[in-house]
Amino acid sequence: MRGAPESIAEALRRRGLAAPARLLLDAHRPLRPLLAETGAFLSPILGPLLGARFPAVQELLENDEAYDGLIESLDDAEHR
Repeated sequence: MRGAPESIAEALRRRGLAAPARLLLDAHRPLRPLLAETGAFLSPILGPLLGARFPAVQELLENDEAYDGLIESLDDAEHR
């Protein structure tokens, strides 16, 4: 089973959004801790809206390795 970064990168690549997502991930890196805290605070609202995807998104915001893994997966998807 693929991890969350790979599956999110694949979904973005299929939609043609790998390059814009990569740019936004780099631009928002300094805000990542604040976004993780905001996600935790808004989890009662975001959980039902995002459904099963919410834990994966929250993991990406909280975990440096997962965030970097998504960036690497997007880079790999761009070079295919």
